[in-house]
Amino acid sequence: MIKAENLRKKYSTVLAVDDVSLEVHRGRIFGLIGPNGAGKTTTIRMLLNIISPDEGKITFDGAPFSRRIQDRIGYLPEERGIYKKNKLLDTILYFASLRGVQSGAAKKGALEWLRRFDLEKYSKRKVEELSKGNQQKVQFIISILHNPDYIVLDEPFSGLDPVNQIVLKEILQELKQQGKAIIFSTHQMDSAEKLCDEICLINRGKIVLEGSLKEVKQKFGKDAVHVEYVGDGAFISALPNVKTATVYENYAELQLKSNVSSRDLLPAISSKVEIRKFEFIEPSLNSIFLDVVGVPREIEQPILAATVSLKAKTVTGDKRVRKAMFTLVIAAGAMLVLGAIALKKGDASWNLPLLFFAASLFSLFKYMRVRKTVARELQRAGEDVPHAQ
Repeated sequence: MIKAENLRKKYSTVLAVDDVSLEVHRGRIFGLIGPNGAGKTTTIRMLLNIISPDEGKITFDGAPFSRRIQDRIGYLPEERGIYKKNKLLDTILYFASLRGVQSGAAKKGALEWLRRFDLEKYSKRKVEELSKGNQQKVQFIISILHNPDYIVLDEPFSGLDPVNQIVLKEILQELKQQGKAIIFSTHQMDSAEKLCDEICLINRGKIVLEGSLKEVKQKFGKDAVHVEYVGDGAFISALPNVKTATVYENYAELQLKSNVSSRDLLPAISSKVEIRKFEFIEPSLNSIFLDVVGVPREIEQPILAATVSLKAKTVTGDKRVRKAMFTLVIAAGAMLVLGAIALKKGDASWNLPLLFFAASLFSLFKYMRVRKTVARELQRAGEDVPHAQ
């Protein structure tokens, strides 16, 4: 079991994860879901000891993270981390060797997985010659070839066509049956709904909803309606009895306000479109997500603007960057002043101006390096740009 307790992580002025606790049991698929910038990637990186939490505790079957535990983890990051100039099979075997897999077993396993993903014919090709979807399949093979006990998948369906998504879903079910503890991180609610046993919905660094998929749906299922129709249903979301609505081309999922019956809703819809189907249903995870996380249109843009402003100011507002900039300005100013004096007197020594010129170059180099370091630290939050403190 993977257990995290009260995790907290802050980058400069950005609180990426705020008091997140979760448990991932063997033989279960745990959905870590949320919008872009929610804190999912930062949470995963803390679980994998890529970054350290400011506060909180993480254990694997009761033990803290260690090299032994690291070798029992399979991690599929959202960003691709494979060597594009190397041949496909060689790349897989190289990563398997890093996990301590014997060469013979590694090659046998690699070829079996390549056949399953219909990639065996590409085994001698360079990785860069493969499509985005095929590269994703290679990276997935690398993440599980060493038969890990804990599997962490960050947007595993990225780049996969519908056929290969089905193949991957079948494999995840098989791994679940083998007793693996699987974390499935995504913002694609339909995939999470079809695969996950439990979910944890994170928004702006905090857990806003958690539990088994059945429990979550029961909680939101009292006033959910599915309507199929012919016509333009854009008006449905503005009806007074509708709390939230996800409107598609010829059907809609609605969350009604309290104590609203079909008698209150049907006439308003049937007067404008032809209704083909009308039923009370369990809400989809997508509609629950929108209900819990959705931002009202009238405040969405100010929030987005504030987020952009925060991202723009974070690097330049860091104390280390300001200090390096101050040093650069002082050195450059001294160089200019002393240079002007030397030029005016003509016979004055140029040693000091040259010394401060060298100091200015060094300060410029240090300033650029500090900026790059701070930007990298913020980027480690991945897509996470949650609320500021």
